[in-house]
Amino acid sequence: MNTTRSLPVLRTLCGIAVLAAAAALPLNSEAATLTLYNAQHEQVVAALAKDFEKQSGVSVKVRNGEGPAMAAQLVAEGSASPADVYFTENSPELMLLDEKGLLAKTDASTLSTIPSRYNSPQGDWVGVLARENVLVYNTKKIDAAQLPASLMDLAKPEWKGKVGIAPSDGDFLPVVSAVIAMKGEASALEWLKGLKKNSQIFDDDEGVVAAVNRGGVATGVVNNYYWARLHVQLGDSATRSAIYHFGNGDVGALVNVSGAAVLKSSTNQQAAQQFLAYLVSERAQDLMAKGKIAFEYPLHAGVSPDPLLKPFDQLSPPSLTVEQLGDDSKAAKLMRQAGLL
Repeated sequence: MNTTRSLPVLRTLCGIAVLAAAAALPLNSEAATLTLYNAQHEQVVAALAKDFEKQSGVSVKVRNGEGPAMAAQLVAEGSASPADVYFTENSPELMLLDEKGLLAKTDASTLSTIPSRYNSPQGDWVGVLARENVLVYNTKKIDAAQLPASLMDLAKPEWKGKVGIAPSDGDFLPVVSAVIAMKGEASALEWLKGLKKNSQIFDDDEGVVAAVNRGGVATGVVNNYYWARLHVQLGDSATRSAIYHFGNGDVGALVNVSGAAVLKSSTNQQAAQQFLAYLVSERAQDLMAKGKIAFEYPLHAGVSPDPLLKPFDQLSPPSLTVEQLGDDSKAAKLMRQAGLL
């Protein structure tokens, strides 16, 4: 999921970080080095870490990986983990660590910066960004009027061969968890079996959007930022696809929450809490919103998303809480039963 971005874009983001006008974070009384397990966009986090180091005097050592794999690693490491902070793209990975008792309480002042529905119900992690699940479609192969009213419709026979999915991509698991929460396990399993019959399988969501754009498949289930990044890379003339937003609270319009937490085993609790406060600060949220890499929705009130995105208040997600979405364990089980993992 975290692929290499162009150097000019990275330099732009780093430049914004240096020039951003905001109050500096207070320096720690003692120098510290944080170990950050990162499952967010590598280039974004590299720029954030650099800016945080400059503002705080705290060094950040970043280990990058996929969210579910890093969460599993943290569970395996337990109290012996070298990680101080975990920053990931989807809430179920944080819920898993929460259930295992591996997370420290997040400072109340940090939690209060973000609307409570995007934070841990127990106060053990804080929401940082959000993005929407969407259907990307090739505008030459299919008309918008022909697109389904619900994500569930993609399992019907008439969609055979017309759908691209990336079941092994960590972003697909929360979609399945949402279907389970709203429709039940039996219906979710039947949906997955139908989807398997109908779909072309790709390694990741970037592969899905690329295939849809070149006409290799008519539609694809992805998160919104994959299409936005592709569109920016290709430009208007080479973009032959568009985003379709499911409406009316459909499960296909799921809004995923990216969040961060301090590990209970961290020996740098003060600096780790300071890093979480930085991630939800107006300064860092503005950096992420303007970086032309993440294309996610900042959760800090008053920070506007990239204008390429549909306004956040115009989305129509299902009314699922992060607690209802759970830890993805049921989703992984059903996907194996359906032959998708």
